[in-house]
Amino acid sequence: MQKTSLLYILPLSFMFCKKEVTATKQEQRTAVDTISIAKSSEREEVIAYAKKYLGTKYCYAGGSPESGFDCSGFVNFVFKHFDIDLPRSSSGFASIGRSLKPEEFQVGDVLVFYGYKDRNSVGHVGIICEANGMKSKFIHSSSGKEMAVMISELGSDMYTKRFYRCIDPFKM
Repeated sequence: MQKTSLLYILPLSFMFCKKEVTATKQEQRTAVDTISIAKSSEREEVIAYAKKYLGTKYCYAGGSPESGFDCSGFVNFVFKHFDIDLPRSSSGFASIGRSLKPEEFQVGDVLVFYGYKDRNSVGHVGIICEANGMKSKFIHSSSGKEMAVMISELGSDMYTKRFYRCIDPFKM
């Protein structure tokens, strides 16, 4: 009689173990999805915060809404709000982080450009607010005719020619 009951119990114990393993894998997938959503949400929060400053005047070497922003001052100010330390000058972005391919661009990534007149050194930065490869839109403080924080398209002649690289500030 004892042998018979063991034969029934053993298969049941294996069945329960299998379900636990499956549940654990599902929990792992859920945890990964949750992390992805959190990162995506954080990126969206960065853009929402940056957009609060649309129209803020441009000011050379400026780094606050009161005085105005230059491009790197704006990027630094936005990310500092989220405890992400980035360079204060655009040239500081020349060699930090890993360069991303256009198909890897995400909202919240930082676009790095050569200068308007000097195509040999970095001179401008902005934050992607709509990711679409080389047609992405970005928010930045422009010293052009607008002289303010604005949204531009990477695919425009002005910026495509000057594009240097894109980096992910969340993976520094």
